[in-house]
Amino acid sequence: MEKCVEIPFQSYPDSVPEILEKSGAAPHFAKCDAILLKPNLVTDDPFPITTHPECVRQVILWLKTVTKAEIVIGEGCGDLEMETHEIFANLGYEAISRKTGVPLVDLNHAPLETRKKPELSVFPEIHLPQIAFTHTIFSLPVLKAHSLAHITGSLKNMIGLAPPRHYSGQYGIWKKALFHNRMHASISDLNHYVTPFFTLMDASVGMAEYHLGGPTCEPPVQKLLTGADPLAIDRRSAELLGFDWQKIPHLI
Repeated sequence: MEKCVEIPFQSYPDSVPEILEKSGAAPHFAKCDAILLKPNLVTDDPFPITTHPECVRQVILWLKTVTKAEIVIGEGCGDLEMETHEIFANLGYEAISRKTGVPLVDLNHAPLETRKKPELSVFPEIHLPQIAFTHTIFSLPVLKAHSLAHITGSLKNMIGLAPPRHYSGQYGIWKKALFHNRMHASISDLNHYVTPFFTLMDASVGMAEYHLGGPTCEPPVQKLLTGADPLAIDRRSAELLGFDWQKIPHLI
């Protein structure tokens, strides 16, 4: 299975199955019992701020040709005033769920499990959804610059797993605002507990300066990236946004 494959983007129906086949991931997914698809749905702002539902649909259609695993779509939104089920509905994910038979899971309210790694500096103890440990995680981020983390990539996408009742707080109004304190170290610690098995980064457009608005990349990046190494994906994503990944602490 390749660490990072990159192709030009044509369309989701054409490019998603093409890159997934090129990745060599099919036999690895065939061995899975359960798969958690983790898009980036921090708010109900549409693509390219959030993962396009058609991208997720094409991933599901491809997975169903290579595996009999249970597949679910899971997210825990960060929006202060909305719940994840509202965001699923507003962005078209309820329709995807109905058409594909793939359930939606609100990670903000899922049953939790506590894990400990005393050697970590930010999260020597962490509370995360049980599903993050029982399912193979397939991360589906979109290419975005970020005001605190430099980029929103596959590794940072794992923050959606964090339950707000434990990780809201004094560092902002967002549901997982505790991660805003020591952002890079927080991302690194989180990924010591749960990290993507596989990633598909939608770099077809790209948010050039900010993860919740502002200008898109001009011209559009027009790429898809995929592979089994989320660090390699994120480093390449940083390059596509014009950043030196060696200056981004959680990517070093």
